[in-house]
Amino acid sequence: MTKPLALVVSPTPAHGVTARPRHLAWMVGVLALSACTSVPLPEWPGTSGTTTTTTPAAPASPPAATAPAVSTSPISQSRVHALPYSATVAALFPEPDQRYRTPGLAPERSSFTSNAELAELLQQLPHHSTPSTGSSDDGVRIAVLPAGNSQNGRAIAAVLAAQSADLTPSSLDATQRPMVMIVAGQQGNAPASTEAVLALLQELDDGGLLRPMLRHINLLLVPRANPDGFETQQATTANGTDLRHDHLRLQTPEARALAQLITLYRPAVVLDAGEFAALGPTQTRFNATRANDMGVQYAMTANAHEFVTKAAKEWFFQPMTSRLAQAGLRTDALAEPTGNSAEAGFAMDTVQPTTLTNIAALKNAIGLTVQSRGSDLGLLHAQRRVHGLVQAMLSVLDSASTRARDLAQVATFASRDIASQACQGNLLVQAQGVHEKRELPLIDLTSSHITPTLVAWQSALGLSATEQRSRPCGYWLSPEARNTAAQLDQLGLQVLRVAELSPLVADGYTDQGGHIVTQRLLADAIPGSYYVSLNQGHANLATALLEPDTPYSSYAQGTQLDLSHVLRVVTPAPLVFEDDE
Repeated sequence: MTKPLALVVSPTPAHGVTARPRHLAWMVGVLALSACTSVPLPEWPGTSGTTTTTTPAAPASPPAATAPAVSTSPISQSRVHALPYSATVAALFPEPDQRYRTPGLAPERSSFTSNAELAELLQQLPHHSTPSTGSSDDGVRIAVLPAGNSQNGRAIAAVLAAQSADLTPSSLDATQRPMVMIVAGQQGNAPASTEAVLALLQELDDGGLLRPMLRHINLLLVPRANPDGFETQQATTANGTDLRHDHLRLQTPEARALAQLITLYRPAVVLDAGEFAALGPTQTRFNATRANDMGVQYAMTANAHEFVTKAAKEWFFQPMTSRLAQAGLRTDALAEPTGNSAEAGFAMDTVQPTTLTNIAALKNAIGLTVQSRGSDLGLLHAQRRVHGLVQAMLSVLDSASTRARDLAQVATFASRDIASQACQGNLLVQAQGVHEKRELPLIDLTSSHITPTLVAWQSALGLSATEQRSRPCGYWLSPEARNTAAQLDQLGLQVLRVAELSPLVADGYTDQGGHIVTQRLLADAIPGSYYVSLNQGHANLATALLEPDTPYSSYAQGTQLDLSHVLRVVTPAPLVFEDDE
């Protein structure tokens, strides 16, 4: 974990070169970035010849082997629910052939698993399992981690499981197994995702489905990331923030808790599990309800490495959609009604670097989002919703187990390639999805039939640039930008503290009537200021936060109060940094 930043403010001199730093034996220079060249793309694993990556398109799902379901028991008589539509429509969503056993899914239950019940279940998890006779491994170890507290003081817990001597980050790194992180319940009205994680936790028992997988992967599960929202049955956190879109700004303690887990355990795969509305605006705008059981999307955001995107699509997204289809579940792109009318159509999940999965992609991890149909259905179709989410989670774990070695290779290459691009080329400051038309299957509430409906569609499977800029060597931040520096640190980026006065060649930002432009200048890196080099593997995460043009930047969000507090350093500069030891 990076060392917490000491937020000491020093006076800021006027821009301009006023002095050169005195020589010190421990002078640290920024790596010779000007000599770097982009790393050639290697052969894509499992193919022959040179691979070129194009804009991902909706895939044709290949066949996949059907894996066993998690622990089940025979179906008992279904609970009676008040239907928001006809029984004919309800019959299109039959219960699965098995029943998942969690407190919230018990027969005649009137509510999902409560926060208190969740805490009690986690306390009952075993902490250590003895390996089978003759086994040479260290056995499966399980720990419940106190990840943090919600705004109203409710505990946010994470479950860590691995075959390891212990569960410290260093020991887990030594296993050389990829960490898979599954986060449920970011929205308080997505209870089926928590029930699915609880069903999955049962498979950590001896003989469970997860035990063989832990020979290849490590596992980090967050059953309910937004306990306050669940308590009040609202999507947002207690202060009204949409947690799903707070992973760059880190405004909420819930988002900061997840960021700390990611910094500590560095997952190679991140799955965000939730639910989407079956009715909502779809009913009033189209006289219809959503027909697809599941919505699935892989991370797509500006400056994500093309190999990471390709791996997410081919190794995870395609097998997941195939498995869900084999389970008898209708699957489509993850999308919500947008705008204020039927003419506005639907938009896929955001391409902005604000979600957990898009942030994961900028950290060169696989980012995926899966949602079941039902955030506005109460307990209706609960078993089917949980079934879809469990199958999606198992698919991700299967894929990660199969591709464990490949995941490490892709992440290593992407990190080196991104770091090598400092000081050269261009970066996408901002991008948007593609606007098109498509037929979306909806259930007409008059006929009760699934009807392909032509709608406007904002696709996230291709990006068009709305703003580009040359890629700097790094960013200088004034001492007054200490909150932004701390934000970068929380995101896991290396932020260095300047110890000696040094000249910089940089671009400064100015606001010209609402349009931000850059201007070349000479400036001083003063003691107490900060430097963020782009010669690091997660550099594109820094550009997402520091380029001020976007609505999600540190400047737009008010963390950085003045444009003059950040400069784009455009040539390598020998800087002296404080010793962080």
